[in-house]
This record gives sequence, C-alpha cells and structure tokens, in this order.
Amino acid sequence: MDFAFDTRTEQLCGELEELMATRIVPAEDRFRAELAALDDPWAWSTVPVLAELRTEARERGLWNLFLPGEHQGQCLGAGLTNLQYAPLAEITGRLGHLAPPALNCSAPDTGNMEVLAMFGTPEQQERWLRPLLDARIRSAFAMTEPEVASSDATNIETSIRRDGDHYVVDGRKWWISGAMNPEAEILIVMGKTDPEADRHRQQSMLLVPRDTPGVAVVRSMEVFGYDDRDHGGHAELRFDGVRVPTENLVGEEGQGFAIAQARLGPGRIHHCMRAIGMAERAVELMCARADERVAFGGPISAKGVVRDWVAESRVRIEQLRLLVLKTAWLMDTVGNRGAHTEIQAIKIATPRTVEWVLDKAIQVHGGGGLSQDFPLANAFAMNRTLRFADGPDEVHKDALARHELRRQRAAREEER
Repeated sequence: MDFAFDTRTEQLCGELEELMATRIVPAEDRFRAELAALDDPWAWSTVPVLAELRTEARERGLWNLFLPGEHQGQCLGAGLTNLQYAPLAEITGRLGHLAPPALNCSAPDTGNMEVLAMFGTPEQQERWLRPLLDARIRSAFAMTEPEVASSDATNIETSIRRDGDHYVVDGRKWWISGAMNPEAEILIVMGKTDPEADRHRQQSMLLVPRDTPGVAVVRSMEVFGYDDRDHGGHAELRFDGVRVPTENLVGEEGQGFAIAQARLGPGRIHHCMRAIGMAERAVELMCARADERVAFGGPISAKGVVRDWVAESRVRIEQLRLLVLKTAWLMDTVGNRGAHTEIQAIKIATPRTVEWVLDKAIQVHGGGGLSQDFPLANAFAMNRTLRFADGPDEVHKDALARHELRRQRAAREEER
C-alpha cells in the first residue's frame, strides 16, 4: 500500500504552495479592498487582482486542474485524476474565496464545465464551455426550488414545455450559487419536460442565457447573515415564459436526473477536498491564537482542554483525509458508480468533522472568533451549508444504510 503521491502531483503541489505563499495569500487584503470598491458588489470576479492571479496561474500550468483527463480533447485543463487533484483542491481550500477562482477551479463552474464536457454538443461546447474554460464568463446551476424538498430531485416542479422549435420555462429556483454575479452569463436549468414519464425520466436540463427575457433575479440569499458576495452570492430566480431554442437542451429529454447525478459525484468530492484545507487553516489559527492568548497566568495552549482540541483536530483531519483520498482513488479506478458508497460517506463525514474543528478554533479565539476580524465565523457559516449542498446528511445516511443492510443480508445468505 503506497501512500505517496506520484511525481507529477508532488510537483504541482509544490508549485501551487509557492503560488499560494507568494501571490495568492498576500493578495487577500487587496482583493477585499477592490471588491469593496466595485460599483456592482456582486461582480467579484472582475477585480483586477484576480485577473493578475489568473494570468500567473495559467502561465504556471495551474489552470482547470479539476477536469479529468478523458475530457482533454475539448479542454484546456491539466488532465489530472481525482487522486492527483485531491491535494491541490485541499491547498486551495485554505483560501476558498480566492484560490479556487484564481485557478479557474471554483464551483459552480467546475460542475457546469463537466456537464458541458460530458453531455454538451460541439456547438454548446464552443459557445459556453470554451469561455468558461478561459474564465471569460461565469455560470450557475439552477436546480433547487423553494416550494419542494429538492433533496429528492424528482420533486422539481419548474416546467420546461416544448413549443415548436423552442422550449418555454416557467418556475422558481433558489440558493442558486453564483447567479448574483453579472458575469454568470449562462444558467443550466433543471425542470420537467414530461410529468407523465417514469419519475426519473421526467426531468431535462436546458441552457438558459441569464439575459433571456423572463429571467428575473428576485433577491440574494444570506447564510447566517453572510451574503457570500466574494463567491458570487446565492440567488432566488424566477422564470416567466422564458423561451430558448431547442438546441439549448443538454443531452436528451428525460436525461436531466441522470445528468444531475453525474454532476454531483465529482462536485461532492471537490467540496470535501477544499473543506479539509479550510480545517487545516483553522488549526493553524487555533494554535497561533492559543500561544498568544494569556489567561489565568499562562498561555491557553498550556491548558489541557485546549491541547485536547488540538490533538483531536489533528486526528479527525487525518482520518477524514484518508477517507477522501480512498474515495478519489476509487472514482479513478472503478468509476463514480463504484465509489458511490464512499462518496456518500465523505459527504456525511466532512462537513461534520470540519464543523467540529472550526467550532473549537472559534472557542480558542474567544469573542474575536465570532467577529469579522478572523475568517472563522464566515468559514463556519459556509461549511454549514455543505450539510445541505448536493444533498442533506439525512438523505446520504439513509442511502448508505440501505446499501449496508443489503450487503450484510447478502453476506448472511451466502454463509447459509
């Protein structure tokens, strides 16, 4: 059993660590200042410092790292496997609002690019995938709805009705990540094309330009009071008689549910990889603060309870990382379907583990940990969303338990 990364991964990790230390981390304050100076506060991806970082990342070959090798015919990516990309995503997760977009590896664009690479027509790829790969535009994925339990994607009620050589879209969506950004020029919208079909064949996906008449941005959504504008925000959208050509259909009619599942597998592991980086940064901040703060005659790093938190954080992060790396390896070797159980396991374990680490880091910081002076409170809010994003904990636990029960029954029957 070999726990070492291959030579290419080690080289890319070294180059990315150097870029983070010398360019991306030092640019954080400038990014905040330029973001605050924007006329449109949601247009975070237009700040000058991000353009500079992107140019440097491309020159260093640290660009579109997330896109698997099988899509390289259409793309400008590095062609890495999931296992090769895992430590790179973790590194970017340490500064999640700036590092991933600097490398063009931020959600929801990553998942949308994968959808277009896997299911898009050559015309769709030229019109939308190419500018996304070049970071000339942004995108959004419109699935979740306010009126239904969207954890069951077959509940989606948005209507996609065929009318001659057009589709007509009517419905509401919310928590649509990135859609507040004016650079989000294209929306991948999931809706029902045939309510009478089998429940997993009722849905389809459609490419809807954001400026199409009838598309309305109703409001931005806040997470625990944070508007998340440095990620492009989350929007509530309304579609009223939105007409788009039939050639904007992604894949085939009735394929929407399957496309969503194909998109969410890699998306879940990307979230987990970055979240580990977030936890590592929290431990760094916790240890530094513990050494600096003095209470009752000594640094709080000398207190047993704080040392327990530090030790537990290290143990939990190492356990989590091993599970995520195993999942990445399985996705590469047996495919997303073969790694389904492990994908569910990391989706359950990661937000919960990272939430625990962040909570303890906040506690060590005292009142400052709840403030805007440190990144911990914002990170806690963003990590909490992962217990809903790409499916809530309870849905994954139920599916994981059903699989385990079937496996155990089969094992007992085989022994008889």
